[in-house]
Amino acid sequence: MRQNDSSGFTRRALLGAFAATAVAATPTFSNAAGFLRGGGDIRRIRMYSGRTGERLDMIYWIDGKYIKDAVKEVNHFMRDWRTDQAKSMDLRTIDIMAAAHNLMDVNEPYMLLSGYRSPQTNAMLRRRSRGVAKNSLHMKGQAADLRLSSRSVSQMARAASACSAGGVGRYSRSNFVHMDCGVVRTWGG
Repeated sequence: MRQNDSSGFTRRALLGAFAATAVAATPTFSNAAGFLRGGGDIRRIRMYSGRTGERLDMIYWIDGKYIKDAVKEVNHFMRDWRTDQAKSMDLRTIDIMAAAHNLMDVNEPYMLLSGYRSPQTNAMLRRRSRGVAKNSLHMKGQAADLRLSSRSVSQMARAASACSAGGVGRYSRSNFVHMDCGVVRTWGG
């Protein structure tokens, strides 16, 4: 069915023009244009913490702008629960997490295992495990370790890797995926 208005434009052509404008106006950062394309006008992050019992279901970005108060809540939620210290999380990491979540088409919130880590916490974890980096991006607020009960580590890692926007570590034995906004790379099994 074709509908013309008085100017000769079809409804489909007009909607297509608006869609092209929205995609062109979407803010991007290097190496991440692919996962932001078609991202829509709203970005949402859903998580819970088994350590603190807290839950977060937050729209943190609308119409090309981050919502300051929402970002503050995300930063607080992703704090180092051992020391109760918070840091401004790199919004690129939050965007990667949200985009991967959307790609998996799941309603379940992420279980946050680790967001920001204080240098003290990182040093303690390094003493316990060889898998903790000395200069971890967690200490810069640029990484998160996440789990979903409804998706495998492989499924989560594929979704995060599809964003082509940062590091993705698979930790199958511990059942979690590391996502960060650093150099694009993958590791683990």
